Amino acid sequence: MMWSGDEVFKWLMNANPENIQPNGVDLTVSEVYEITEMGQLRKESRKIPEYKVLKGEKWSLKPGGYVIRYGEWIKIPLNAVGLVLPRSSLLRMGATIYTALWDSGYEGRGIGLLQVFNPHGILLEKGSRIAQLIFISARSYGEYKGIWKKEGKI
Repeated sequence: MMWSGDEVFKWLMNANPENIQPNGVDLTVSEVYEITEMGQLRKESRKIPEYKVLKGEKWSLKPGGYVIRYGEWIKIPLNAVGLVLPRSSLLRMGATIYTALWDSGYEGRGIGLLQVFNPHGILLEKGSRIAQLIFISARSYGEYKGIWKKEGKI
């Protein structure tokens, strides 16, 4: 079962009540990063690449991939999972966001992978609504304890 936007909002810190939607809450972009080196996934290890933060409050982004950090602190309840979907206006501009499942018990200011397909690029402004977080009820048997818990501290 999908949660209402009002129910999801209760699990976010520093979120704007105007961003509540019928079935979720709009997330804003806080930071944009360029990926500056190769990442590695191996059987026994991983190496997350270094990122370079793009300065300023507005970003003119050329086609390519960028890591973005959301502005809201999110806590996923133990009886739900979180999914982040791109806003339709982002899709209409020729860009999208890719994310992974946000496990029960995750807490932090998460990230997404922004892919710009528009050959002319897009302009993003800090604080603009870029994605929507939804919760789906889950029968969880534990909580997220991975290395990303409490990432992106405020």
